Amino acid sequence: MTAHDDRTIDRDTQHALGRRGLIKLALATGAAYGLSHATVLDILSDCGGVALADDACTSTNRSVHIVAGDGGFAWFQLLWPHVDVARARNDSFAWHAVGEEREATGTDKPLILGPQSPFRDAPGRRQITAFMSGNNETHSRTPSSSSQVATGADLFGVCAAIQTATPSVVPVITVGDAPFRGAPGAPRPARVGSADEMVSLFNSAASQVGGALHDPADAQRFSALYSGFMGLRRAIGRATMRAGAQTGRQSAALLGQNLADRLRVTDADLTRYGVSATSRTQNVELARALIVTAKAFALRLTSQVVIPAFRDDPHGAFNDMGALARTVTELGQTIDAFHADLAALPEPGCGTSTMAENVVMSFHGDTPKNPLQRSGWPDGTPGNTNWCYVLGAGKLQTGWFGGIRRDGNVVGFNPTTGEEADMGSGATANAAAAAIAYAVARGDMRRVSDFYRGQSIGGLIYSPTT
Repeated sequence: MTAHDDRTIDRDTQHALGRRGLIKLALATGAAYGLSHATVLDILSDCGGVALADDACTSTNRSVHIVAGDGGFAWFQLLWPHVDVARARNDSFAWHAVGEEREATGTDKPLILGPQSPFRDAPGRRQITAFMSGNNETHSRTPSSSSQVATGADLFGVCAAIQTATPSVVPVITVGDAPFRGAPGAPRPARVGSADEMVSLFNSAASQVGGALHDPADAQRFSALYSGFMGLRRAIGRATMRAGAQTGRQSAALLGQNLADRLRVTDADLTRYGVSATSRTQNVELARALIVTAKAFALRLTSQVVIPAFRDDPHGAFNDMGALARTVTELGQTIDAFHADLAALPEPGCGTSTMAENVVMSFHGDTPKNPLQRSGWPDGTPGNTNWCYVLGAGKLQTGWFGGIRRDGNVVGFNPTTGEEADMGSGATANAAAAAIAYAVARGDMRRVSDFYRGQSIGGLIYSPTT
């Protein structure tokens, strides 16, 4: 990175800090005058434009992290293959759509899309980013090397700590034994065994028949009374009390509602997400988890969900191309349907922004298997490498950073410049995870720097004002 690039990033950062300061002052002034958050955003939009109001609407992005284990991460390679592997059109490679692939347009780096790839019609800046990241961890159910920001701080914990700036009723939900190792300042996750148990988290006993708040009028009075009592507390204006007070108000408003009914998976949901009674269990479980996650995000009940996926070790996947195509088709449709559900919902108080624009998705796993050999689809990868994928909510440069070549050579990348470099995937893992955290922080590098102390990730991200 040149001195000019450093000055540009510094200037952009200072500009972003000025915008955030203005936003905070506007919101504080609005509160003093008794104006609602949405009203203040309307004023900001009129005076400073939609971009300024959008910056104010939510301070962090929500995130969903999908962690495959026991070799199941290999399925995601069939959504976003290595560029040179797909371009080779070699039917002995582990690429199922030879001749059906196409180049994504508008991405910062090359990206190949297959017939089942999600986000096929998304603009370049809203496409997938793929990072060579971490090491091969064959047959681990809770892989960690591609999701480690720093010692003692994994990606999911770092994101949770960052997301405390946008309070929610249950900040983090982990499904099954999905990994969550935490980070300083991160809330403890609510662990559930399945998507159905996630629904049960929000099944308010008070709202059920015989409960104290079963009558909607009683529920409304309780919420108003709680807010009134909180308003009488002089300490509520303190910054240290504000997040807890907001969460308390949200919880009081929801206590009289049986949200389980609004979160429950329906047959229509499953059809929309591309699965049915004859689908593989792995496909159905992921679809159900994402359906409930989308509904929980829509109700602003949580900021992060970590989901296990596809622990099926598909060595023989290429022996039945019909079954393979169905698995990959359903997987792609499930991810697309999740995003479409959120794209249909406006972000409250954020002008024209949708919830889909404020969600980061990342995909990690133990081993993606060898992309150069479909026969037996071996667990080993060239150079013992691993990688991850992320939908970066417009905050990350898109396409492949590094990759595996058709001749078996492994190419890494320099996080500072984004250019190809002789760096192993283990050496770039922390930087890749920090970049994902940057997307969750909506471009606030100061917050990421609370955890990440590695080299600059300027070559992987868009600056706050880009």
